[in-house]
Amino acid sequence: MIEQESAKLDSGKQEASYDYQRYKQLLAEAVDEAKRLELIEIMIREKARDRLEAQRIADRIAMTAMTVARVLGPGGRRDSF
Repeated sequence: MIEQESAKLDSGKQEASYDYQRYKQLLAEAVDEAKRLELIEIMIREKARDRLEAQRIADRIAMTAMTVARVLGPGGRRDSF
């Protein structure tokens, strides 16, 4: 099952939210050291993916704010069009 989860991650089809039941199931299946290490690797990759997505969103928001500020100019809001 852990190998299947790893393949899902690589394909980018895994949802971005934390799935408690999924991790609980993966932990239950991690009965030996190799499977536990695979589970740790999956969790690390997913956390990295989540952080990257959060950074992309923050960058998008910052770019939007800069664009709005540039359009509105130094006076801020324009009341006379």
